[in-house]
Amino acid sequence: METLVPQKVAPRRAPRASLWTMRVLLTGHLAAVLAQPVLAGRYLTGDVDAIEVHGLIGSLLALVAMALIAGALLYVVAGRGRLWILPVAVALFFAEGIQIGMGHAGQLELHVPLGVAIVVTAVLLAAWAWSPAARRPRGRR
Repeated sequence: METLVPQKVAPRRAPRASLWTMRVLLTGHLAAVLAQPVLAGRYLTGDVDAIEVHGLIGSLLALVAMALIAGALLYVVAGRGRLWILPVAVALFFAEGIQIGMGHAGQLELHVPLGVAIVVTAVLLAAWAWSPAARRPRGRR
């Protein structure tokens, strides 16, 4: 008679430090992104200095987006996190670059709807980063 001996299964590595890096980056990114429509609104109500801060934060968002790409790479490679986050971070970087260009060019017909899309993306990414789904390693549901 055969006895069944339980086999030890190596636990899957879940993203930990890399996930916390993504959480910090995405939450900081979200805070800066949410400040943008507030600053634009202040400018439209007569606070002319608000547009300078709006432009400064917009330009800094490009740096934050670069850091997001690095964080996403760390999350995917070292943390074995979800693969989709990397192309989304790259797309967000390009969208924010276009956003900066359209803002400086005064092309509000593209600047405003693209800004809305960036805000929605930033909210969804930050919410995802704090969800249980972000903790699961690749290949597991």
